[in-house]
Amino acid sequence: MENENKKSKIDIIDEEIIKLLAERVQVLDEEDPQKKTLPIEDLRERKQKIMALASEYPEEMRDYIPVVVNLLNEMKGTKTRSNGPKGTLAGKIERAKGETAKLFPDYVTVACQGTEGANSQIACDRIFRNSDIMFFSNFDAVFTSIEKGLCKYGVIPVENSSAGTVNKVYDLMMKHNFYIVRSIRLKITHHLLAKPGTKLENVKEIYSHEQAISQCSQYLAGLKGVKIIPFENTAQAAKMVAESDRDDIAALASELCVKYYGLETLASSVQNTDNNYTRFICISKNLEIYPGADRTSLMLILPHEYGSLYKVLSKFHMLGINLLKLESRPLPNKEFEFMFYFDIEIPAENPKLLQLMNELGEVCDSFIYLGSYHEMI
Repeated sequence: MENENKKSKIDIIDEEIIKLLAERVQVLDEEDPQKKTLPIEDLRERKQKIMALASEYPEEMRDYIPVVVNLLNEMKGTKTRSNGPKGTLAGKIERAKGETAKLFPDYVTVACQGTEGANSQIACDRIFRNSDIMFFSNFDAVFTSIEKGLCKYGVIPVENSSAGTVNKVYDLMMKHNFYIVRSIRLKITHHLLAKPGTKLENVKEIYSHEQAISQCSQYLAGLKGVKIIPFENTAQAAKMVAESDRDDIAALASELCVKYYGLETLASSVQNTDNNYTRFICISKNLEIYPGADRTSLMLILPHEYGSLYKVLSKFHMLGINLLKLESRPLPNKEFEFMFYFDIEIPAENPKLLQLMNELGEVCDSFIYLGSYHEMI
């Protein structure tokens, strides 16, 4: 029993480390609780001290010491963890939580890309019980309709479980102002559709959106001598086939297009995998945070220097925030610089979200808060 109660050397060292960490936080509070960043001269001096300290230890430890010290420098005093004034982003988030309706709306005007039968329509019908859908020819027009107030909401695909990210949409996110108010994961099933009487062996061309083509690549590879042609939207491709005079073309589209355009199914469920899901976001001009919001999206531009991404990730780690998605897209007109997109898992009611908003500006050149919302499954 005596041996079980006896502390090991590791126990004693760990207790001393925790004690010193608590003392360090106390000193931060006493010296300058409102200080956010150090002057560049102080940063250079601190880096020199770290390198000098590391040189006194065995070589295998030298790469770890700067990392540990940088983590310590990310720590804040307890007095810095306020929500900030009402004019700050943290204050804006707090106001949105209080002013947003308790129930998600049922009857709204929604912008979607494509036409009747598009997967965006199916996603829209899942998100809203009743909606007046306005269809646009491209994603840019959907974003613009929200910004100009033509539609209250817009529904846009952002990624697929097998084909990956819709890069065009992520690039447009840098161009437009919007907030995400909800998202949904929708199971996608693609069918090969053609005009009544068309025979599969007579099909010479197949039209569909590039994402659908990618998701059905294995099936399409087995069709010899058939030309695969990208189209703006799966439903638009189906409509074009229905209106064409030709009987040797087909489209990859949803089963809903059979009903809308009087087409026949030449082959069912031709996607590469049954586990084929597309994630759609619902966007709005105004910040709305509905009850149950447990996911937040951010766009960050980081300094083009060593360790900048690590500093952001360390923020998530220290606050116990789970990272759901990390995506990067090149910044227009800038060589080898990127916009980073983060989806993080944290309830909007968690005070750590506001703390993160207050501290992100210290580790990135700029960032955009895209909203906190719930994802439907």
